[in-house]
Amino acid sequence: MKRTATIILAAGKGTRMKSEKPKVVFELAGKPMINRVISTAMKVDSDIIATVVGYKKDVVIDATIKNEKIKFVEQVEQNGTGHAVMVTRDEFANFDGDVFILCGDVPLLRHQTLEKILKEHRSSNASCTVLTAFMDDALRYGRIVRNNTGNVQRIVEFKDATEQQKEIKEINTGIYCFKVKDLFDALDNVTNENNQNEYYLTDTLEILNRKNKLVTSVILDDMIEASGVNSQEQLSELENEYLKNQNHYDL
Repeated sequence: MKRTATIILAAGKGTRMKSEKPKVVFELAGKPMINRVISTAMKVDSDIIATVVGYKKDVVIDATIKNEKIKFVEQVEQNGTGHAVMVTRDEFANFDGDVFILCGDVPLLRHQTLEKILKEHRSSNASCTVLTAFMDDALRYGRIVRNNTGNVQRIVEFKDATEQQKEIKEINTGIYCFKVKDLFDALDNVTNENNQNEYYLTDTLEILNRKNKLVTSVILDDMIEASGVNSQEQLSELENEYLKNQNHYDL
């Protein structure tokens, strides 16, 4: 039986929270956001939960629930999402299976959604399965570009998108499932030649396509699940949503 793991990106400060406290330790309904994400990872039987920490790492580690599956990996400099995943490589040296990539500030993602992604990922034998969503106003999200077979060709970050690409309504939620080996092989080919001078995790999808690997997708029904917290106002809004529908989110 294939093994499953999770990487949680939790290294950032979250300057728009207007606090010295790391964003992921802010509580939603009495529980730090990072612990809600970890609980979701546990519910999909992750053998390894590699949590990438950086800003005030000790505060994050102290706030995190204790479990032998949780491995903390420090990202000393924040050089993009691709770089954040790169620093976890050693944790997966002897791992053969699939890995989810989640964000520590997205607290309402349901384990049922991850199970749906994993089912599609394995049944199609994809190298990567990305969770996408449709938005009438896609704002500054990365856009999903599909190929002529309907599969995901690449993700274009908003700051690098053409005007035509900005018209695309399908967006990247930042939630993925990868074959571990294919993920790190693709990361070896990622560069920081972009407007932000960062290593984008999203670049791995186009790299996998160039290697004739399949990149597929699952479309999210409820955008609330993929909503990240960038301000205390957004946190309050998500907490209200959670309190109204606790049984639905089961976190």
